[in-house]
Amino acid sequence: MSTSDHAAWKPCAQPNSHTSPASIQVEWGARADEQIEGQGRPEAVTAPQHHPSRGPSRRTQIVFASFALAMTGAMAVLAIDAPRQAGGFPLTNITPLEDQPADGDHLLLADQADLDRNRWSGIVVHHLGEPFGTAESVHRQHLSWDYQGLGYHFLIGNGNGLGDGEVHVGYRWIEQFPGAHVVGDAGTEHNARSIGICLIGNGDRQPFTDRQIKHLTRLIQRLQQELGLGAEQVHLHRHLTDRVTSPGRLFPEAQFRASLLDPPA
Repeated sequence: MSTSDHAAWKPCAQPNSHTSPASIQVEWGARADEQIEGQGRPEAVTAPQHHPSRGPSRRTQIVFASFALAMTGAMAVLAIDAPRQAGGFPLTNITPLEDQPADGDHLLLADQADLDRNRWSGIVVHHLGEPFGTAESVHRQHLSWDYQGLGYHFLIGNGNGLGDGEVHVGYRWIEQFPGAHVVGDAGTEHNARSIGICLIGNGDRQPFTDRQIKHLTRLIQRLQQELGLGAEQVHLHRHLTDRVTSPGRLFPEAQFRASLLDPPA
């Protein structure tokens, strides 16, 4: 069983440098990173105890009703910011860096917003912690955890849900929004400034497919080249916190590290 990073999480305000409506981000995100037993209430949260009483007074009932109405309005406003669907788009192939870019490769470099070169200072690689995953399933899971939808910028499928090696370009990358994918103290910095890439699967239980690793490598190389990121700015999630093992003990780290580009001159 992978070490869980779900037990201590909290939503917090995350500043956004864009002119989009104010949104709630998550300080360290990534509850999807690890598989846990009983996907319910986090262990640190205990259920409230109910004690019999004579019931609230008429005045108390009016106050509670007013408060509930105000909260309903506030939550409706916040819900506007969270996309109901995962959005984004799929890429079934990424060409090698040495080849002429394919028609779809330019879509990696943002779509609806200009590439925010001043924001991105790193890349973090994760695994989902589950054998199955699609953009919509992860998006719904993250919404249920009070994230603003899919917390990663990119997903890479294993053929179980998302196609083998298929890259889902998430709405956070398209819009150049911060992520919700790194837990622990490092999350404040890395969720705001690092690109989150998640491999569908559990790297503690089963190796990733060759096509997953191939497209992960090509994706990161293109991001390194475009953003001027050196190899030391590409991280595995487990190297940022001791709370997780992501992307898993079976992730081919030595092979992966050897494929990264040298630091820019």
